[in-house]
Amino acid sequence: MATKKTSTKKKVATKAVVKTPAKKVIKKAAPKKVAKSPIKKAAAKKSTPKKTSAKKPAPKKGAVKKVAQRSSKVDQYGLEKDDEFYGLYFAKSTSKGLVEVKPCTFSLMYWWKGLLGYPDMIEISKNSNTAMLQFESTFGGGDSGETELKEQDVLDIDHIIEVDEEEMLISLYSYVPIPIPDKVLGAIELSVLNINPETRYGNLEICTTENEEGETEHFLRYRAATYLRGIKSGKVEAIESMVTNGSEFFGLALDAMCVNKSIKKWLLS
Repeated sequence: MATKKTSTKKKVATKAVVKTPAKKVIKKAAPKKVAKSPIKKAAAKKSTPKKTSAKKPAPKKGAVKKVAQRSSKVDQYGLEKDDEFYGLYFAKSTSKGLVEVKPCTFSLMYWWKGLLGYPDMIEISKNSNTAMLQFESTFGGGDSGETELKEQDVLDIDHIIEVDEEEMLISLYSYVPIPIPDKVLGAIELSVLNINPETRYGNLEICTTENEEGETEHFLRYRAATYLRGIKSGKVEAIESMVTNGSEFFGLALDAMCVNKSIKKWLLS
């Protein structure tokens, strides 16, 4: 997929290593000990028996359990009645049968297929709580003469968009698809430290992983994320804005890094 080139804005990507979200550890609260109040034995007193009318013990009042009822204003996904996707149920056919498409994944699918017109490449987990889209783009330098990367300087970028339905979180990862050589790793780490404070959206990272041979490799990536929780209308537009702004700021960051000629040589290798 080729992105449009602009005179000043730059877009980027890389091969991404998908991180498995850390499992949440739920700590069980220790049961509180209830102190028992001491019962004092009363001394028995001798007294003449008195006739008393037997009283029936008062019945104990049982605790009334409140059953939480789902409001008719909230659907199966917790969306309120004024939400644009309220009551939506959508499923797509896969080789493994029908898979439910939940609201955030549906928003990503609508942006990717409905607005951009690309074939469906979104992978949805068995329980439909996570989804992932992978695609590539081409990043071209500016032609204004004021940038380090020129119009003829073209980079391939890999992108991953991950969906977390439980958190209603959409995350974008854009990677430079070639490993960082050891000789420029220090220079790139310094550039990341200098550029991140100036980046108004998202941030640069150095992702470390192991290849198939068990060797450690480092990749330069850009990460941005947006929450769709609370957005009643405009979820698709929020995803589009994240990708558009992310591509722009990653491009600006790459151009700034290329002030160092060794980094520019690596990027264009």
